[in-house]
Amino acid sequence: MKNTILGLAFCAALPVFAQQKATVTVHPDQGKQVINKEIYGQFAEHLGTCIYGGLWVGENSSIPNVKGYRTDVLEALKKLKVPVLRWPGGCFADEYHWMDGIGPRENRPKMVNNNWGGTVEDNSFGTHEFLNLCEILGCEPYISGNVGSGTVEELAKWVEYMTAEQGSPMAKLRKENGRERPWKVKYIGVGNESWGCGGNMYPEYYSDLYRRYQTYCRNYGGNRLYKIASGASDYDYRWTEVLMQRAAQQMDGLSLHYYTVTGWSGSKGSATDFSTDDYYWTLGKCREIEDVIKRHIAIMDKYDPQKRVGLIVDEWGTWWDEEPGTISGHLFQQNTLRDALVASLTLDIFHKYTDRIKMTNIAQIANVLQSMILTKKDKMVLTPTYHVFEMYNVHQDATFLPLDLQCERKIVRGDRIVPMVSATASRNKEGVVHISLSNVDLTESQDITLSLGDMSIKSVTGRILTSESIDDYNSFEHSDVVVPKDFKGAKIQKNGLQVKLPAKSIVVLEVK
Repeated sequence: MKNTILGLAFCAALPVFAQQKATVTVHPDQGKQVINKEIYGQFAEHLGTCIYGGLWVGENSSIPNVKGYRTDVLEALKKLKVPVLRWPGGCFADEYHWMDGIGPRENRPKMVNNNWGGTVEDNSFGTHEFLNLCEILGCEPYISGNVGSGTVEELAKWVEYMTAEQGSPMAKLRKENGRERPWKVKYIGVGNESWGCGGNMYPEYYSDLYRRYQTYCRNYGGNRLYKIASGASDYDYRWTEVLMQRAAQQMDGLSLHYYTVTGWSGSKGSATDFSTDDYYWTLGKCREIEDVIKRHIAIMDKYDPQKRVGLIVDEWGTWWDEEPGTISGHLFQQNTLRDALVASLTLDIFHKYTDRIKMTNIAQIANVLQSMILTKKDKMVLTPTYHVFEMYNVHQDATFLPLDLQCERKIVRGDRIVPMVSATASRNKEGVVHISLSNVDLTESQDITLSLGDMSIKSVTGRILTSESIDDYNSFEHSDVVVPKDFKGAKIQKNGLQVKLPAKSIVVLEVK
């Protein structure tokens, strides 16, 4: 099958000029697959200040809130059009016992968050608080169930509590706790990282355990669960092989975790203090997710050629050293223009495999790892990554348009090839085409010749995210260093567009 049909971007080595040249050929007539909006999913774990201080401050807080949820954060998240939110973990999920998080908050038992800094968890944010938040945001809840330290009965009763109609014991308990009608809960994860913090299991053992637990995750009334098995980490292709071989018929989705890190032992590097070599190596590591996805998909195709089972990349993003002076184990890191480019390049890749990738969830939504939002008491700042997600939300539920790309590339540390341009395109239900372009070169601009086939172009507008330095970020003192601005560098030509793309920039064009 030709690359143009698959939408695979080809980057050829070109001579280096003061202003580099690239060509992008979009094929509007070949658009077939829809970019699932859930690819823009978020993840909120009980980790550091993601929940407490990030999303939730309680009704009695002096920080402006709506029923305990931070007003500023709610307004920011609504602009993102968050389609799905994963909770309560992560590693926390397999130590979380949901009944500790219901009923009057003053009566809820405390626990120690052993995975993340030994912080005392008071369970004031539980099932009701999470599902009500999802209703406010208009997003699907994705519940991560406890398999590592929980029981089949516990998970079964949680599903019943959330989704059963009147008459069942758990529905009666839910009503006593203030919620008469059931919630709609689509996504249920049966464990998390079962190969690691979720129980250190072998894939053969977990596959049998998954089959058992999912059996008792029942559909109540009109609610229909989409059951997700705990999948592989990065390059563990055997895990995917065993799970697909032994449990594919019992699952709707299989997860995958992939972080852009410099290494799992020792220092992962600073979020804000890095060299040019570090920068390009990071982008090479980021783009490597495409090879990882393709190999996992090939295994899934062997056992599920109809592509019924979705690949769910429910943890991804950058992972740097914690910021100096912050609490150990809380994983608070700053977020620079480099992180924004990791986000744009990764989303471009996800778009190409929407026949198999049904959801992804960046880690995490607030104050943890590659977050959308940072908070400090009553202050809030939007990160460069937030702005990428906001600019890119035009692609949600749009038809993916395959494209060919030719551009300059760099070889980093002798083994990683990094194309200097990344691109993706889609057409929405109104026929408007959106094209996202990223120039990752730190010094050279790109002169891009962009063709859209026989499409008649009447107008083009755009927005750009860039800054003076690749390590620029938004702080509580200076919150608008890296923010989107109007882009005037695209001109209509006879056969398409001519785009002058500045160095280290991300542009989204709207073409009518």
